[in-house]
Amino acid sequence: MSDMADPIYKTDALISEDIDAYLKTHQHKSLLRFITCGSVDDGKSTLIGRLLYDSKMIFEDQLAALEADSKRVGTQGQEIDFALLVDGLAAEREQGITIDVAYRFFTTEKRKFIVADTPGHEQYTRNMVTGASTADLAVILIDARKGVLTQTRRHSFLAHLIGIRNIVLAVNKMDLVDYSQTVFDDIVEDYTAFATSIGIESFTPMPISGFKGDNITANSPNTPWYTGKPLIEHLETVELDVTADQGKPFRMAVQWVNRPNLDFRGFSGQIATGRVVPGDAIRVLPSGKTSTVSRIVTLDGDLDQAVAGQSVTLCFADEIDCSRGDVIAIADTPPEAADQFEATLVWMSDDALHVGRSYWMKLGTQMVSVTVQAPKYVVNVNTMEHLAAKTLDLNAIGVVELATDKPVVFEAYAQNRTLGGFILVDKLTNNTVAAGMLHFSLRRAQNVHWQALDISRDAHASLKNQKPAVLWFTGLSGSGKSTIANLVEKKLHRMNRHTFLLDGDNVRHGLNKDLGFTEADRIENIRRVGEVAKLMADAGLIVITAFISPFRAEREMVRAMIPEGEFFEVFIDTPLAEAEKRDVKGLYKKARSGDLKNFTGIDSPYEAPESPEVRIDTTAMDPEAAADAIIERLLGWH
Repeated sequence: MSDMADPIYKTDALISEDIDAYLKTHQHKSLLRFITCGSVDDGKSTLIGRLLYDSKMIFEDQLAALEADSKRVGTQGQEIDFALLVDGLAAEREQGITIDVAYRFFTTEKRKFIVADTPGHEQYTRNMVTGASTADLAVILIDARKGVLTQTRRHSFLAHLIGIRNIVLAVNKMDLVDYSQTVFDDIVEDYTAFATSIGIESFTPMPISGFKGDNITANSPNTPWYTGKPLIEHLETVELDVTADQGKPFRMAVQWVNRPNLDFRGFSGQIATGRVVPGDAIRVLPSGKTSTVSRIVTLDGDLDQAVAGQSVTLCFADEIDCSRGDVIAIADTPPEAADQFEATLVWMSDDALHVGRSYWMKLGTQMVSVTVQAPKYVVNVNTMEHLAAKTLDLNAIGVVELATDKPVVFEAYAQNRTLGGFILVDKLTNNTVAAGMLHFSLRRAQNVHWQALDISRDAHASLKNQKPAVLWFTGLSGSGKSTIANLVEKKLHRMNRHTFLLDGDNVRHGLNKDLGFTEADRIENIRRVGEVAKLMADAGLIVITAFISPFRAEREMVRAMIPEGEFFEVFIDTPLAEAEKRDVKGLYKKARSGDLKNFTGIDSPYEAPESPEVRIDTTAMDPEAAADAIIERLLGWH
């Protein structure tokens, strides 16, 4: 029993008290999110491994495995290879590079940290952007032997563009240049000139060795000429402007409508900026409806006040419409809503930007359809020159104008990351293709408004005694689209139906005579025809179109323009060999000889419909029968 009185023996209750005390201590520490970035093999993963090791955030079994792995890969002098702590993918260890973004957590007595180890290879710049999007600080590493490289400039530019204002310039591998102050000073001077040119007002330079540990946790005797703080102390003490967002007007994007029962209705989300208290007058955007906050609800009970960064549920005094994607703002200073913008895009896809193609735009909790115009310019990260460009390729940084299909609530990215930062998503693959930052809405977006009309589309259709529709014929050149479409219109005309036929060749004599056959021109061709078809359907007509329209994305874009139930995709399914055998216009022959470029089916792809409303197999059905089948299906739907 006497042994049990010894302090080293603790009851479960005492252990629980210790744990609670530990958790409370760490709960109130500030959190710093930072990234390490720079060029390939600058030592980013090694640095993070060293930070984890020195902060004693490695378990004994991890350390044993690390030592074994270090010996297996032949680390110099059988010392620990700290990079192996972070480079978790097999491909990363095999190639000695970082591919994915690795997030690691560690803590010291003064602060908690989440660090993102981002790839240095140009091919994976997109992953660096992902890691930087939530960071408060960037550690930009430079190999002391190589100096400032293109990827150093690119990552610095991106970090500044994304809004990171705390930058550490870590000149790494000083042990390999004999801790030369001259080498360090020359690199700092070179980087200062570049940083000034892109608007970086200040940064903190320090000489380090991630491998040897110089100036990581304590000042190194190898660099007596360096009088600044070691890296970990700088990270612990750097001032974070946590109150800046709280001092801005209140904004919260609605993530979820919380309705567990009929007696409770709240709107959940994370406060982006500002603060809110019960009784505050608020405005829901884009509808503009107003109310007051009655309660601020959290899992731990109601709050008297909530500030930026907190996730809460707000209840209103009035029953007003509010749903996911809406933005709740202070009533007297609401953000803007617009549908046309200037923005900076960082292109993150191997496939280049398709000018005029419709993408999904995710802005906060808002999801809208967006089209992007040809870039105003792209930025050369080495010289900061603005260069002309027709599209954006992988890793390109360009300024563009874009238009959404409906107004979105926004603020300039410089003022509000949540309402100013967005991603673009390919509608077919669901891949994220770009990250963007809104600058401002275009003046025409504010000056052009919808004019209310007294005669509605229903009134137009009623006068014609029919339901509007768009019959969208698609198929290869020579498949028989125009022939069958013409027969459909003739038969409908005899039935006293009001129709109009838009043929691919005919519109290129007038409306689209300025367009060629590049992929971008094909996209714009279909966009214009879609807008015309929509207007004609609004007039109550049955619109018939006959276009190759080779890309699914553009056909889906037109479908989205037309009210549900009025768009019918008619796939004239003719095998390429059969269409080429017909070759009425001699186009396939020219394409095969190389005299006709970008010809669908030969050197430009055709994406067949996956689930069309009508499929016509022209090898099994003649044009008359095909037209009858299409009309039967159309009238059956109507």
